[in-house]
Amino acid sequence: MLLADLAGTSEALRGTSARNEKVELIADLLARTSGTDLEVVVAALCGAPRQGRIGVGWATARIDGTAGSPSLEIGDLDRLVDELAAAGGPGVKAERASLLAHFGSRATALEADFVVRLLTGEMRQGALTGVVETAVAKAEGVPVAVVRRAAMLTGDLAATAALARDGGRSALEAVQIRLGVPVSPMLASTAGSVAEAVEELGASSVEWKLDGIRVQAHVRGDRVRLYTRNLNDITERLPGVAARLASLDLPAAVLDGEVIAEDAEGRPAMFQDTVSDRAGGTEDRGGGVAEQGGSVAEGGGGVPEQPDAAGGEGGGLEMRAHWFDVVHHAGDDLLDRPLGERLEVLQRIIADDLIESTVTDDPAVAEAVLEASLAAGHEGVVLKDLAAPYAAGRRGKAWRKVKPVHTLDLVVIGVEWGSGRRRGTLSNLHLAALGPDGEPVMVGKTFKGLTDELLAWQTEQLLARETGREGHVVWVRPELVVEVALDGAQRSTRYPGGVALRFARVRQYRTDKSPTEADRIEAVQALLPQKD
Repeated sequence: MLLADLAGTSEALRGTSARNEKVELIADLLARTSGTDLEVVVAALCGAPRQGRIGVGWATARIDGTAGSPSLEIGDLDRLVDELAAAGGPGVKAERASLLAHFGSRATALEADFVVRLLTGEMRQGALTGVVETAVAKAEGVPVAVVRRAAMLTGDLAATAALARDGGRSALEAVQIRLGVPVSPMLASTAGSVAEAVEELGASSVEWKLDGIRVQAHVRGDRVRLYTRNLNDITERLPGVAARLASLDLPAAVLDGEVIAEDAEGRPAMFQDTVSDRAGGTEDRGGGVAEQGGSVAEGGGGVPEQPDAAGGEGGGLEMRAHWFDVVHHAGDDLLDRPLGERLEVLQRIIADDLIESTVTDDPAVAEAVLEASLAAGHEGVVLKDLAAPYAAGRRGKAWRKVKPVHTLDLVVIGVEWGSGRRRGTLSNLHLAALGPDGEPVMVGKTFKGLTDELLAWQTEQLLARETGREGHVVWVRPELVVEVALDGAQRSTRYPGGVALRFARVRQYRTDKSPTEADRIEAVQALLPQKD
């Protein structure tokens, strides 16, 4: 297949906001794609090469497409990315620039623009994973739920698409959890109150909500691997947690939990201390390596390099795991089992290190769990439907989180230079929620809650993600997720989502979350005052 076919489809995707039309465009392209090209195409449509982000930034990714007609094939693009990834050493930028210049001499302007956007993470075509999953299902004539499940278990939608093409539904349904291949975690949506959540869910497991690092553990005897919510391996950064699991001598098991820094009395540290750079750690941003303005660790774990310690020398903090689910045990996948059954298995195989929880259908009892969680220094509670299966990678209403303070995880899409004592730093953040097509939708600005340390950090990180300037505004790639507290929302004609934040202030950057995990515009709209 010609690269022009992929580039043309991407351009058409950018020209429509209709989800069904996007699905049709992608399904048509996939139906015409054969051989190994399929995995390259699917990965690209999801926003990154199949090799992952390789660290080519805007400073290097300059391709002048000078060819008059298309001749490049999908395989040429794949080889280019392989060569860019293999480049290294002191002359890496020059070597990559040479590779890109040669490629550009054979590319049309449309193809060159597509490759630049692909390499820099700026596809902006609205073809996120959910849309591509639906298109794969349509192209291969299988239910989208079957595709989605297989993709979550393989951890690779491109490989799943090839499996669907070659083996159909039966091949997809045969996919099981494999130790060492992490699956995307199940996520919680927000409820307004404990009483609201209990009314919706009925009998629930009411669990303390910890502000730590989501960790998935793959265990077989003394062999342990630990993965973040972004599916990065962080085993070496949490040796104490791994050693604790190894000592249990479990049969094959996949556990879901939270790791948090605690003091000697078991009081939790702030999230910033749990993932503190001062302890020598790197951060799980799910992005590439920045070429300027400070490096971003590719595949970082968001946890300290020191052996299960956080907060710097003398901090007295220990990294501890608290487990709340099990999705595989002794050769059996438990994803489709109700939570109540999974909890029975979990309690049988791990006597200690379980998250604090209570099973109840009484709002008063659930409220008491919330109060106990807050008193212990945690964020709130998560209420989970005892009858619900584990919906890997999905944010539904079977898990509902309740936090007393309104908070949202938003994507930074731009920032303004500061004035006065903040002159020389990037201060006023432009914040966005995710729209129906997964693209950022601006909902407000804030410069409140920023310490001098955080100002310096975000200036460095945002300059490394700069895509352009307009007056005093610096536009950036939407890669950083920031947690903001707010008093609510109000209707607005200023922003495209029709809603604006009220009194937003920065709590912390969620370097453990990818942009696709930011809150959606519906979560902001839910905070609007109800009309009489």
